[in-house]
Amino acid sequence: MKPAAFSTVALAAAAVLGAACGSKEPAAPPPPEARLPATATATAEPAAPSRFQQTLTLQGVTFTLTCDNDSSINQLSIVPAGLEIDNTAITQDVDGQVVGAEVADLDANGSPELYVYVRSAGSGSYGSLVAYAANNRKSLSGISLPPVAENATIAKGYLGHDEFAVVENRLVQRFPVYRDDDTNAKPTGGTRQVQYKLVPGEAGWRLAVDRVVEY
Repeated sequence: MKPAAFSTVALAAAAVLGAACGSKEPAAPPPPEARLPATATATAEPAAPSRFQQTLTLQGVTFTLTCDNDSSINQLSIVPAGLEIDNTAITQDVDGQVVGAEVADLDANGSPELYVYVRSAGSGSYGSLVAYAANNRKSLSGISLPPVAENATIAKGYLGHDEFAVVENRLVQRFPVYRDDDTNAKPTGGTRQVQYKLVPGEAGWRLAVDRVVEY
């Protein structure tokens, strides 16, 4: 075959190939559910409030607790059952969110107590306590916990972040100890644990400091 004829055939083949390559069908559009408006942006859904609800029973007395935990100040509801005289529901505001609750008989008198643990909003996460004792399983009386600030030994280096728990026959409050130069996120003074015993008060019951341990 002559060179000129070869060039003509080659050019013709190239043209056919190019036309074939350029004739691809367009990709199928995405299904309607996969299309988003041009202005759509991805946003995170806000976390749902951690509503607290628990029922606790000891020595024939039951406590049903509810708290919405959807604000910095919340309303706690306590509904007792099994008391011989007064099972009236108790409703009160708490500074923060309810994070736990326990029933116990710290003074071993055969009637239970209810301990509700509250944590305040903010970086300090200060703890507080709502507590009631059943009087001979007939009615409820409040239990008071003295503020940390009233005891200079306990208050030194205290900046919140409390934890509460019933340990055997004592209520325990535990928190980190801050030195003067510590930041809120990095306490370096160890941990202080305060143990309280339940004793009769002037009008009801109170928790008295029994022992302080640091480690």
